[in-house]
Amino acid sequence: MRGSFPSLALALSLAAPAAAQTLAIRAGNLIDPATGVVAKDAIILVKEKRIIEVGPRVAIPEGAEVVDLSGEWVMPGVMDVHTHITWGVPKWHELGYDYLDRGSATRAFIGLRTAQTLLQAGITTVRDVGNDGNYAAVDLRKAIDAGWFVGPTIQTAGKIIAPYGGQDPDVPWEMGTYWQYDYVDADGPEELRKAIRKNIYYGADLIKLVADSNDYHYSIDELKAAVEEAHHAHRAIAVHVFGGEAADNVIAARVDSIEHAFDFTDAQLRATREKGIILVATEFPEAHLAQAGVETAKEDARKYLELLRRAHGIGVRLAFGTDIVIDLEKETRADMTWDYLARWRAAGVSDAEILKAMTATPAALLRIEKERGAIAVGFFADIIAMPASPLADVEALRGVDFVMKNGAIVRRPKASR
Repeated sequence: MRGSFPSLALALSLAAPAAAQTLAIRAGNLIDPATGVVAKDAIILVKEKRIIEVGPRVAIPEGAEVVDLSGEWVMPGVMDVHTHITWGVPKWHELGYDYLDRGSATRAFIGLRTAQTLLQAGITTVRDVGNDGNYAAVDLRKAIDAGWFVGPTIQTAGKIIAPYGGQDPDVPWEMGTYWQYDYVDADGPEELRKAIRKNIYYGADLIKLVADSNDYHYSIDELKAAVEEAHHAHRAIAVHVFGGEAADNVIAARVDSIEHAFDFTDAQLRATREKGIILVATEFPEAHLAQAGVETAKEDARKYLELLRRAHGIGVRLAFGTDIVIDLEKETRADMTWDYLARWRAAGVSDAEILKAMTATPAALLRIEKERGAIAVGFFADIIAMPASPLADVEALRGVDFVMKNGAIVRRPKASR
């Protein structure tokens, strides 16, 4: 049985399947994040992982399990489209040494812990953009999809593709090419095509490039070849780029998403908007940077916030992504994720727009907009709820007390247990 796990498959096949029960959710306030519209007293019927009916006049079938969220605000699960779930260290400078003491198995366990923490908080889908060793996030995704563990939907980029050297410039010759644990060196259109095919072969759901971590960067021809190859294989392509000529080339190549863009000019942001490219700005909070040991934390955080403010004002399409790689002592990865909410509000983004950037827009970027990112008939039942309205104050997401993933209840309000 090539490409499968025979012993587990046999065990599952011997278990008699239980009849699928319909689950009925009474949603007091049902939010459509794509429009900001709230439906009152709606019923959501869920069966076999998916939503089969939704609306205010839906009848609850006899024998259905009823979940009463009539006093809650209900919406689709949150998506974070720039994660490194298998990576995490206490201080920023330690990232360069992580290769030495954490193999792929350890990375996978870190990823499982992080993924489950995020899911419990209501983050039901993540796009992992690399730094997972030898495809640890791919194996994690497979384990969750097989039902071995409960976790969010994961899309992963596998190894990050970059010009020679990955993201670690000026490494002594004697150290060797250790960065290849997380990166694939690819220079020229044909090497890029081969690297993309290698990643897809080993299970990547998307392609991630780094455009400008060294003094050299990818040309337009290289980037266009990468986009063509990725799209031909039905994969979206994300590119890490800060600014300058490298950014011009990335924009001209019409990639699917730009990650960071910290040094983009207004002209480059307008070009990003005109090309229909989604921006994932990863606007790190100052407190995170300071606790991670970044000496320029205040200055950097101010620049990142200003970039988000300018991009929003220009009308660039925005998707929520955190790029968290530091594990803080007093905050979980979920707590750290919600810390970004204040950044978006400080940049002048409304609560309704933030919710859209966490649901509908990421679903489009991940090419799953016909199955996730909304509470609609035929969609997978990824549903969260909270006592207060996130449209009135998006910080209400910190109070998520109900989580459903693929139609299975992961977390319930204490009063309903």
